[in-house]
Amino acid sequence: MAHPTVSETVFFLDRASRVGLQAQIRETVVSAVLAGRIQPGAQLPSTRKLADYLNISRITVTLAYQELASQGYVDAASRSAYRISDNPPIRLITAETPEAADDVVDWSTKLRSSFIVAKQMLKPLDWRRFPYPFLYGQMDPSLFDLNAWRDCARRALSREDFELMAGDFAAADDVLLVNYICSRTLPSRGIRAHPDEILVTVGAQNALWIVTRLLLNRDAHAACENPCHPDMSASLVLSGARVTAIDVDRQGLPPEAIPAGVNAVFVTPSHHSPTGATMPIERRQHLLEAAAEQDFVIIEDDYEFEMSFLAPPSPALKAFDRSGRVLYIGSFSKSLFPGLRLGYLVAPAPVIREARALRSLMLRHPPGHLQRTAAYFLALGHHDAVLHRMRGEYHKRHIVMADALKRHGFTIAGSSAFGGTSFWVEGPEGLDADLLMAELRQDGVLIESGSPFFPDAAGPCRFFRMGYSSIDKDRIVEGVARTRARIDVLLAP
Repeated sequence: MAHPTVSETVFFLDRASRVGLQAQIRETVVSAVLAGRIQPGAQLPSTRKLADYLNISRITVTLAYQELASQGYVDAASRSAYRISDNPPIRLITAETPEAADDVVDWSTKLRSSFIVAKQMLKPLDWRRFPYPFLYGQMDPSLFDLNAWRDCARRALSREDFELMAGDFAAADDVLLVNYICSRTLPSRGIRAHPDEILVTVGAQNALWIVTRLLLNRDAHAACENPCHPDMSASLVLSGARVTAIDVDRQGLPPEAIPAGVNAVFVTPSHHSPTGATMPIERRQHLLEAAAEQDFVIIEDDYEFEMSFLAPPSPALKAFDRSGRVLYIGSFSKSLFPGLRLGYLVAPAPVIREARALRSLMLRHPPGHLQRTAAYFLALGHHDAVLHRMRGEYHKRHIVMADALKRHGFTIAGSSAFGGTSFWVEGPEGLDADLLMAELRQDGVLIESGSPFFPDAAGPCRFFRMGYSSIDKDRIVEGVARTRARIDVLLAP
């Protein structure tokens, strides 16, 4: 019996994709086999026929087919003829589509509670196609040393390193990474810590979640900043604790506003999120004194201190802590890249022991290969070199953007005194930042509405954030101008 022939029309190449042409051909075949769209024994188009159809080199098709053959998805009938294997590595089990059941599960009664308690900060995955992306927390790939990262990843795959990271760390962390954090990262913030006082986490948010699980329950009382990062406020709400949001001023959270009976205070003293306010040394001392007098714990989320190009950053709040009341959260997301998802928690050894046990129940430990790659990248000096490039470039963008905002009449409500990567902007009275964010997309501009930072606010929010870490310096002026023009249209009588 003759085998059916697969039409070349099932193949499609996205030439704008970062995925290579060979890989796209292989993905087409594998996905079709797994989905049952191509049956075992089916004849694939000849290498010449498919190459002519796709307008690519015949060798590209040949190499793709040969790789599929080595993986067991296809069999080579001749030098140019290939057919789908009768026994591919994986096949989906097909079954008749069942009729809809009458007793569909009502998941609203099964789920313990909803964890969607914060307004989401919308960052489209395709943000790079927008010409004016003023998004906070995204990176400029041109400033990152990808070749150095690849070299460190290869080092982490050496036989000795692979045998270590391929095993189960259990509750442990990569020794090289922890040693680097102890010897280089923390001293730059004025902090001294031993390895048993450090826990590696899946980003700062994971560290924050662990801390709230350890410290808070329904009988606890927590305080945080207002405005506040939505992930932080949501974590506190989900803990069940009573939460008091304290309005910040241009020097951050005022210690005298902390109510009596608080068990934990969550702050971002070096770079308040989202205004960028920096808490001065005197206020930090007052906060520590208040913690001692009222017997509460301070959780310090310390981020973006690396982006210091206007002035040296102040030491971390933890650097002034002599009694162990400050739990310190750090991250490599801003200084390396956000998708890395590596952070760390610094706390007294008894706290870290409990945090490590809790983390083990959640995810065991962050991936060993990522930890070792990051350790090499940090230890070999690549991290310092990347930070040097970032500071120089962000300084230029900061100057251009500050000038553009002022020239177009914007009110800069907050920006970091030492640098940073964003401006907190107060829009005109009557502005709805959510609507502005949506409307600006048709102008090719991406900004972030400030409304997620005010979870309890009633009515529209007129604050918004404009970052400059991901936008080219030459596009800033036009992007700010388009933002001003769109606001004028929205507020026109």
